[in-house]
Amino acid sequence: MEDARADIERLAGLIAESRRAVVFTGAGISTESGIPDFRSPTGIWSQTTPIYYEEFLASEEARIESWRRKFLVDRDIVEASPNRGHRAVAKLVRQGKVTSVITQNIDNLHQESGVPAERVIELHGNGSFAKCVSCETRYELAPIREAFEKDGAAPVCGACGAPVKTATISFGQAMPDREMKRARRETLACDLFLAIGSSLVVYPAAGFPVLAKDSGATLVILNREATDLDGIADFVINREIGPTLGEAANVN
Repeated sequence: MEDARADIERLAGLIAESRRAVVFTGAGISTESGIPDFRSPTGIWSQTTPIYYEEFLASEEARIESWRRKFLVDRDIVEASPNRGHRAVAKLVRQGKVTSVITQNIDNLHQESGVPAERVIELHGNGSFAKCVSCETRYELAPIREAFEKDGAAPVCGACGAPVKTATISFGQAMPDREMKRARRETLACDLFLAIGSSLVVYPAAGFPVLAKDSGATLVILNREATDLDGIADFVINREIGPTLGEAANVN
């Protein structure tokens, strides 16, 4: 218990001393909201083979299976709400301590916790809506799901006829250029980089903590398990994320 208190106090002190912090989050911050981790030994990708982007574009069968999986996974996500960790990050943003939240997550929980959408940089997209793969017209999920459950057909764009896909980055799909550039700018400008709930094995996203450290920022890693980047971090905390962040930011 004394070690936990010392970790929390040190984290709170680093945040207090920072003038321009960046938060980087992975699936670990959302598992406490009941959202399954895709990459853990018991995660979603351990049970299914990912559908690659080119396959999605080329095959109607793949598109149908992709949407079937999407709505199956959404059963675990639709009732999820921001937890103490999300609320702590939102408070730090409101206080002006955190300039931006770079996230690998697609669950929209940072926005739901109160972080302004323009402060959230989504490296892997957002699973709460869909887009046309060609003209990028936005579509809400409820009508798509209703139609899919009725006829089992994959949705197509009403504007151009191209396939409609959940607004996430699929395997084999290029990372979003604008978001990657924004994340790089924010990382280079920060004095404190908080990597939270990420295994830090998925690149190029996992390169941002390294970039922050190389640029002179203090690197803090908060994750339940060890990561490959612990050796370069200034401070590593292997504890539950919500309680640790909540105590450090004084959020219930």
